[in-house]
Amino acid sequence: MKRRSFIGYLLLFLAGCTAVNSRSPEANTSALKLPEKLRFAVTDVQGIENLQRDYEQFRRQLEIALNIPIEFFPVDSYTASAIALQNNKVDLVLTGPAEYILTQSRTNAIPVIAITRPNYRSAIAVSGTSGIKSLADLKGKKIAMLKLGSTSGHLGPTKFLIDAGLDPKTDYEVVMLGREGSLDALKQGTVDAWGGPTVDYEQFLKSENLTEVDFPMLKRGDLLPSDVFMVNSRSVERY
Repeated sequence: MKRRSFIGYLLLFLAGCTAVNSRSPEANTSALKLPEKLRFAVTDVQGIENLQRDYEQFRRQLEIALNIPIEFFPVDSYTASAIALQNNKVDLVLTGPAEYILTQSRTNAIPVIAITRPNYRSAIAVSGTSGIKSLADLKGKKIAMLKLGSTSGHLGPTKFLIDAGLDPKTDYEVVMLGREGSLDALKQGTVDAWGGPTVDYEQFLKSENLTEVDFPMLKRGDLLPSDVFMVNSRSVERY
């Protein structure tokens, strides 16, 4: 989805919710009251520096379009974002499809719109010198992934391994090392394989001046379901 279309839909949603939730008759005839600021979290990006790196341009454009200050609210996981929603510490959350289902089960957050990420796929890669040629060869091996519950960095790669006949409880060891740590572990040889988003894999090869010969991909999955942009229901009720 084009960013301009997404911002337009979000603006209409916020304005619409404001109008619907106004309790006084005067509010319906006056200008819509919007919040003084909005706090924005992304469930699969840890730390303020990574948020600024990956989403600063988006934050600025959203801020301009809504004419409302947008502040980053870093979270470590979907669980942390769900708690923040419950405690009214965050207003907007961008979450993956699997994390959305889990977050929705714990909160009353309102899904606004689905966002399709280009090349949003899971992959599994190994070192070119490992001798590992197939997913079945990963039996008894150590595999680095991103974080528990991540759609592209845990659930996707796990499905590949299950489809290859491996039991995630007994046939291999998983270590959750985050976005940068998991690929670095593969490079350093402290793990036998890596499972995560193809975008991370491609950026890793480019930044390290490497090729797929150095770290071949054993599996590249189909496009994953869309991300979901959620609004805190309490934020809507306030306005």
